[in-house]
Order: sequence, then C-alpha cells, then structure tokens
Amino acid sequence: MSDAGPPQLGERFRAAREARGASLSDVADQIRIRSVYLSAIEDEHWAEIGAPVYIRGFLRTYARYLRLDPEEAVATFNATLPEPPAPRADEPRARRPASGRSGLLLIWIAGTVAVLLVAFVVYNELTLRSQQSVATASATPTAAATSSPSPPAPSRTPALGGASSLALVLSAPSWLRVTVDGNVSMEGTFPAGTSKTFHGKSALVRIGNAGGVEIYVDGKDRGKLGKAGDVVEQAFTL
Repeated sequence: MSDAGPPQLGERFRAAREARGASLSDVADQIRIRSVYLSAIEDEHWAEIGAPVYIRGFLRTYARYLRLDPEEAVATFNATLPEPPAPRADEPRARRPASGRSGLLLIWIAGTVAVLLVAFVVYNELTLRSQQSVATASATPTAAATSSPSPPAPSRTPALGGASSLALVLSAPSWLRVTVDGNVSMEGTFPAGTSKTFHGKSALVRIGNAGGVEIYVDGKDRGKLGKAGDVVEQAFTL
C-alpha cells in the first residue's frame, strides 16, 4: 500500500477543518480519533494508520464531522490501493492453513479485533450524530414556539461591567478564539449556555458558528455576526 494517494483527498479534509476554525486537537476531542491519525489522513500517510479497514472507518467518521461525502472519500482512498496480482494457470494452490490450537487462536484474535473495531467506529458515529442533533435543536425554534405567542423571555445579557467590555453569549455550541489587547484570552469549543465578559481596549473575535453567538459591546447588544455554521472574524474597539 502506497503512502501517497491523490493529493486532493487530504487537502480537502484539511481545508474543510480550517474553514470550521477547528484545530486537530479540537476535532480529536469531538470524534475521539487521535490527532496523529487525523494528521496522517490530511497528509495521506496511510501507513501511519495501518490496515485499510482502519483507514476506511476513520475516513468515514472524519468526513461526517466535516460534512463531506464519506463514501466518496473512501472510494478515492480505495483507488490508491494496488490491484492484487492475477493467479497464473500453472500456479499451485495455496496450502491449507495449519490446523490445531495455534490456528484457532489466530482466528479468535482476528475475530475479536474485527468486533472491537466495528464497535469503536459505530460508537464514534453515534456520538457525533448526537452532538450534531443537540446543536441543531439549540439553534432551531420548536413548532409550538413559532405557532403561538409566548411571554417575553428575560434578558440573557450577563453582568457586563460597564465601559470597555466585550461579552459573548452562546445559544449553540461553537468554536471561539478571543484576543484582547493582543493576548489570546479564550480559545476552544464551548457548549450552548456559555457566557464570558472581557475588558480591555480592543478585541479580535473569531467564531466557528456565528449564528450561535451573541455579541455585547460596552453593554450594548450587537446581535450575531452571521448565520449558523458561518466562520466569522471581526475586530472591536472597546
């Protein structure tokens, strides 16, 4: 198996991850695949992952997280595998594997590894789908809420601390990086309900899910910087 496939496969994974504003460690925490394997996918160093069955499972899980087509990614990888040599007409048949305890032990080990791998991939996919469902439910109003009026909800504005302040309130999970006066004060993926206030003279905010983050500057509601899934970066003077 070659370590180098079509270069566009790894580049597409890297570009999709960077567009979401996520680091390899952020993705590893979300889908529970070690960052060294995610890096190997983006660099197309397949030998660092192992057998093709492992590579296909990781490709499908990573592609679903990045909202790419998992089957198309697997098909692109399969195209890099060498064709098995055709048997010659005069080639003798392969010998039957040795019988006995050693043969049964090898079969048992292979079966156990296969079951564990399938369980690992299924667990990752179910976890990822559950997280995406929670994020969608947080960003979408229910039918009951849209069909009938309801009393106004209390203000969710945090204690802002007056002038020279920036506050963020998350209504949906999002990756954030906040730089205040040249120093990174907050970075990572945070759940819905998170609120944080910063003080300084200037702030640079980069958001991986602009539709899920509300901005308050000097106690004034600046709204959201984009729609759900938008990656936005904006500077503020406090």
